[in-house]
Amino acid sequence: MEIERVKSVEKHMKVECKCHGVSGSCELKTCWRAMPTFREVGARLKEKFDGATEAIQERIGTRRQLVPVNKQFKPHTHEDLVYLVPSPDFCDPDPSIGSLGTRGRLCNSSSKAIDGCDLMCCGRGFKTRRKMVVERCMCKFHWCCYVKCKECRREVEEHYCL
Repeated sequence: MEIERVKSVEKHMKVECKCHGVSGSCELKTCWRAMPTFREVGARLKEKFDGATEAIQERIGTRRQLVPVNKQFKPHTHEDLVYLVPSPDFCDPDPSIGSLGTRGRLCNSSSKAIDGCDLMCCGRGFKTRRKMVVERCMCKFHWCCYVKCKECRREVEEHYCL
């Protein structure tokens, strides 16, 4: 099992090389195995998380094994992500786990991602509020040594979960 894990890690490593010599002429080439970037690792973990399968432990013979709760799903491999306890419902308040729910939360009405009103508001809808925002604008640096700005006002829309 440990050898399989090492092989799994090695298959995601890549070979990087650097040339040495006059003006990078590559008289000597040094190569090494490198881990993927943090962004690549994060993307791979997110992909695994999105495809995770809920599983339960069952006794099969003398061993306990993880099997999918939904029998329509294929059995997991050692590279798949599984979970035994489903995530709590964060839509409604649950003080026992410290969740305040999503009622009153600011959301993005144009997003289909997790920050979007459709997902974040759990199908309850949202209200829109217009407000005036005062910001510093048209800033100019004066030699030496201060910045002078004007105040600009603009109206923005904010969306809140019901």
